[in-house]
Amino acid sequence: MAGADSAFRATRILAGAVEAFAGQVYFAPEAHAGYEKLGFPGSPGLAGGVEMPDMHAYFCSRGAILGQVPGEVVASAFAVFNPAIVVPAVEHGWTLTTAAEIIAARDEAAVGQLRRILGDNPDGAEELVRLLGPVSESLPVAGRPLYAGLMGATVPDGALNAAWRFADRLREFRGDAHTAAWTSAGYSAIEIGLTTELYWGLRPKTYVRTRGWSDEQLDAGIADLESRGLIDGDGLTDRGRQEREAIETRTDEQCAPVLRALGDDFENAVAVLRRFSDAVRAAHGYPAAGPHDLAALHAKQ
Repeated sequence: MAGADSAFRATRILAGAVEAFAGQVYFAPEAHAGYEKLGFPGSPGLAGGVEMPDMHAYFCSRGAILGQVPGEVVASAFAVFNPAIVVPAVEHGWTLTTAAEIIAARDEAAVGQLRRILGDNPDGAEELVRLLGPVSESLPVAGRPLYAGLMGATVPDGALNAAWRFADRLREFRGDAHTAAWTSAGYSAIEIGLTTELYWGLRPKTYVRTRGWSDEQLDAGIADLESRGLIDGDGLTDRGRQEREAIETRTDEQCAPVLRALGDDFENAVAVLRRFSDAVRAAHGYPAAGPHDLAALHAKQ
């Protein structure tokens, strides 16, 4: 069992190392400027020195990898957001741009911010291409819509550009796996949001608000979780914490192929990814503490 716990913790360590390097595209000033050229509003403002994303552009830019699909498809793939905000946002977005145009803007922006922060060819970029490329191409696509979509995307020229694409694939693979884990456990989107913020040690109805749920919907979700004995007051019950940890464990199990593919190169990959992610955070290209950073605090010891 100790070996299994160690493997599960390793998948979370890798996810945390990948996060800011891959996810910086959603906060890049270059992205907001590029989306503004397509007709989107641009960033709504700063939070902790980081430019926050416009949600219309976010839904379309990330969801475009699925094709120019209806908003319901994007809401299904993203899973944790209220479809009532996703669907009209995507419908409006497709009146401004096409999937191909916003994918191109997204790719250009991601590389633009990384080059600005890290340089054109930072030490370690070619190593990441060597380590992450084969891994990111070897994972199963069944039930992994966002990862599968990225498999059909062009790998941009240049070591740093390609390394970002491969990291983006790994990030979406884990996200798809997490969605499969909590939906198969019988949780709703509201319930996984509410239990996640308590699992991370956040106050109730804080982080989950970013997913577009109303107070009435959140209160109903809390009442249902209380009736099932999963939360009590402002915290998870013992049973609730066990169930929430089991969802993370099932996510980890699905990410085991990543660890097997990396093999002895795991530590090298994590070291480079952490160095790049730390530099991105220091330059305010990504929030100081993102979701995987919070989750890492609760990785099994």
